[in-house]
Amino acid sequence: MALLTGEGWLFLLRWFHFLAGITWIGLLYYFNLVQTPFFAETDAPVRSGAIQKLVPRALWWFRWGAMVTFITGWLIILHRWGQLGWSGWWNSSYGWTITLGGILGSVMWANVWFVIWPNQKVVIANALQTAKGGPAIPDAAARGRRAALASRTNVLFSIPMLFYMGAASHLNLVRPGSGGKAWMAILSALIIVLVEVNALVGAQGATKKPLDTIQGTLAAGFILALVYYLMFEILLRLM
Repeated sequence: MALLTGEGWLFLLRWFHFLAGITWIGLLYYFNLVQTPFFAETDAPVRSGAIQKLVPRALWWFRWGAMVTFITGWLIILHRWGQLGWSGWWNSSYGWTITLGGILGSVMWANVWFVIWPNQKVVIANALQTAKGGPAIPDAAARGRRAALASRTNVLFSIPMLFYMGAASHLNLVRPGSGGKAWMAILSALIIVLVEVNALVGAQGATKKPLDTIQGTLAAGFILALVYYLMFEILLRLM
């Protein structure tokens, strides 16, 4: 049977990776493009009811979709790395682009499990507590703000992440023997850190551009994809 071969198991990994990724990123876009604007426009009782009953269900699929995507993605990367070897990996367009996509996806996964979900648990608990006539949790609003900033950051990262996941098999962006690899690695990591710090550090009520609007978040995501593309062209093709 074809599925019982080595290539068959790799195919199944990819299949589960795609299924989980569609679930995860689909819900990410739902939260930011649909749910957040709806909550801003709807009445408080409707919003409270949705936070108590709808949001926990959506977040379950959201975080476990992220987990399965993360695990299967890195299993695929490690398999291909083993096939190409260290030198072959870093001299191939596939190695560079899939690594960038994988790192962006890993930061997004960490945001889901260590920022969004812990903070959203407080928001949900606050909705349940106040619905029963209890006192509001004092930092619930600030927790919700932090979760929202991390979620917007994931939307921003998702655009270049999906671009470079696709580019791994369909776009040659690396010239073998290129001399700009160290700069590419350093600058790529620095950009990711700066974008992440913008969401996680500082006063939660302060303006956080471009994350304060979905239009700004989407525009920043496309700009970041373009910046990385230019870095590939300059540092890994021309140098």
